[in-house]
Amino acid sequence: MKLLVVGSGGREHALAWKLATDNKVEHIWVAPGNAGTSLENKISNIDIKATNIEALAKFATDNNIDYTIVGPEAAIAAGIADYFNAHGLKIFSPSALASQLESSKSFAKDFMVRNQIPTAKYQSFTTKNEAINYLDNFSAPWVIKDDGLAAGKGVVIAQTKLEAVTAIEQMLADNNDKSNKKIVIEQFLTGEEASFIVMVDDKGNILPLATSQDHKARDNGDLGPNTGGMGAYSPAPIINEQLHNRIINDIVQPTVNGLQQQGISYQGFLYVGLMIDKQGNPLVLEYNCRFGDPETQPILARLESSLLDLIEHGISGTLNQAVAKWSNNAAVGVCMVSKGYPNSYEVNKKISGLHKVTTAKVFHAGTKLTAADGTLITAGGRVLCVTALAADIKQAQAIAYQEVSKITWNGMYFRTDIADKAII
Repeated sequence: MKLLVVGSGGREHALAWKLATDNKVEHIWVAPGNAGTSLENKISNIDIKATNIEALAKFATDNNIDYTIVGPEAAIAAGIADYFNAHGLKIFSPSALASQLESSKSFAKDFMVRNQIPTAKYQSFTTKNEAINYLDNFSAPWVIKDDGLAAGKGVVIAQTKLEAVTAIEQMLADNNDKSNKKIVIEQFLTGEEASFIVMVDDKGNILPLATSQDHKARDNGDLGPNTGGMGAYSPAPIINEQLHNRIINDIVQPTVNGLQQQGISYQGFLYVGLMIDKQGNPLVLEYNCRFGDPETQPILARLESSLLDLIEHGISGTLNQAVAKWSNNAAVGVCMVSKGYPNSYEVNKKISGLHKVTTAKVFHAGTKLTAADGTLITAGGRVLCVTALAADIKQAQAIAYQEVSKITWNGMYFRTDIADKAII
């Protein structure tokens, strides 16, 4: 089989890497990919942007691609699934209409309320004064979200009124009579976060994947600005069997049912970001209409089933017949980022030491090879995700950090407490 994976991050590297282990796979192309994908067996990069949907469809047609798997949210929101399906190309991705769960925070929050899905109190705003006045409804901290896509960085957790007002003014800075910019202000929830990712087919069948926990804040102790993710681990011990069933019954199934009631069928990965409060109740923080990043890396490190088989079931509407088998081992992924991320940072820094890594898998995100001599250099904020698999989370964490210590570049940064919450 020939496959096309759309995207250029660590998630896409992990997807392509896992798919390439299947004997049924002849070759995988990644568009546009990164240095890591270009170095894998049976995988090649093609220089097509993830949002250049027509070019991707032409490539899929010309190269007899059997299935296309989409990673990044921008391509999904731009309607890649709609275009591919209209041209008879098989693709595993939600439609643009379904992707509003992620591409519009206000759509998602309104949807949750309509379908009695537990979430934080909120309100949406397009004007600064109304938004600022709403702050008086809650005590600090306040959660302020850009309504649209922001690559995981459109959320500000404001600890003071000044920070909240500044965030509101910045997010609505360009608003005028012709603008439709919108923000959502939410009540801050306390507890422990978890990521719950499932596969969904257009018949409404749901296949839960392994649980995981992401680390969004840039700095140790969950401090600093929100990022796309600084590391993740799987499984998430906080989600026991009882809570797992509750999340399916009270959140995931009502989400799929609610979409169907609106005439929207969902096919693809569905990510539910959760806050588990002190009473053990799950509340939805956000939806993503894709596999999470960096959760993909540790989750796929634990997957013993064929990912290709699962995707085939997803595309054919038979996920009710699919079984996902998971390793009893735990996985920890530590993201190595460029200093300054998620704000301004420098690129084109030479990366050294990857050849010394022997007991972990290094997934690339913001990397590229120089045209002159093939030197590996940084090309983004999140650069690498070092992912280790071991008997338990403590051992996987130790191995991951041991391997992280072998990799260097000028301006390298990483958290040193990934997975601490799971270690008792």
